[in-house]
Amino acid sequence: MTSTDSENIARAYKKERGKLLGYISNRIHDRMEAEDILQDVFYQLTVGFNDLRRIENITAWLYRVTENRIIDRFRKKKPVKADYSENISEDELGPLTLEEILPSEALNPEDEELNEMIWKIISKTLDEIPEEQKNVFVENEMEDKSFREISEETGIGINTLISRKRYAVLALRENLKGIYKQLNDK
Repeated sequence: MTSTDSENIARAYKKERGKLLGYISNRIHDRMEAEDILQDVFYQLTVGFNDLRRIENITAWLYRVTENRIIDRFRKKKPVKADYSENISEDELGPLTLEEILPSEALNPEDEELNEMIWKIISKTLDEIPEEQKNVFVENEMEDKSFREISEETGIGINTLISRKRYAVLALRENLKGIYKQLNDK
């Protein structure tokens, strides 16, 4: 990178940083995530191109890359989960997602054993529930598909999909009750 390129990047950073951050913040309400996207865009500008002269309009390029990063973030971001709290009695546990029931990382043999036991129960439960409930749970939780994506692929309404997942969640919750009880008693 030439010194002229470095100066152009520094000038673009000073001139566009505030505007780009505002643009990102209008769509991404988490300030830290917005700043991460901004840093990623300028990193891309700095490292991604060996010859900045090929970019005719740096400002337009920055906004295009920013828009792409925002879109990528929404694609990767887990869709909004259904709120099951209305349908849960006080003695039931809250919403069940795989993130909530699996240990974060198997740091010791006991965690690995617990993780393995939970996966066996999940697998057994998914084999026992109706196929349509299993499919929705697997696609939403394990394949990271939104209810809208599943609906578009299958032609089944979103509310029906949410209901089917809820039944799968209830079955998993029931079968995992023993483990929860053991963990809470420790």
